[in-house]
Amino acid sequence: MERTPEPELMNDAEQAAAYAFADFEEPHALFIEMFRAAFPEEAMDGAVLDLGCGPGDITIRFVHAYPRCVVHGVDGAAEMLAHGRSRLEREGLRERVRLIEAYLPGAELPFNSYDVVISNSLLHHLRDPMVLWDTVNQYGKSGAPVFIMDLRRPTSREQAAALVDEYAAGEPDILRHDFFHSLLAAYRPDEVNEQLRAVGLDGLTVRMISDRHILIYGRLP
Repeated sequence: MERTPEPELMNDAEQAAAYAFADFEEPHALFIEMFRAAFPEEAMDGAVLDLGCGPGDITIRFVHAYPRCVVHGVDGAAEMLAHGRSRLEREGLRERVRLIEAYLPGAELPFNSYDVVISNSLLHHLRDPMVLWDTVNQYGKSGAPVFIMDLRRPTSREQAAALVDEYAAGEPDILRHDFFHSLLAAYRPDEVNEQLRAVGLDGLTVRMISDRHILIYGRLP
């Protein structure tokens, strides 16, 4: 099945609210768990860059998991970030987490380089996937851990619909609609490997971790 791109920004107020209050406990907890497994020897401190942070759930989970880190979350959707900033106020995390409205490429970030780069579900939104990999190369320090989770495109629209029915049966229609179209917009592992080779990041590992997710991880050269 050929890839069908979707809008890069998710800035509708209803859409942002649906994502901010949705139950992503399983995949987001898995993100942190698998990060720990990928880099078990790390004390993990310093500055972390979270690309495409949305309402900031993984951003916030990361600072709870690694209390010696500060995290800068970047997203182009103001509505998403508004929910995240409200949560930062409620949880008293404004000194350790900064949510930045910026559009890639060309974002102006607080630091010139970061000790860790993470991202969840940004890649499939990008019409040009090199935007993500160029940003990782630009802002990640030499040897920095990189950890990126995203969807994997199924073989057919029918398979995509079946995945929506299996994993989002009880979710609001707006989330089911977005999940379906995100699956159609996702990249396959072989496509991701080609992208990485093109930017000199072929030392990163790409692997399937579920029937709908891929993981890209490793250290920058």
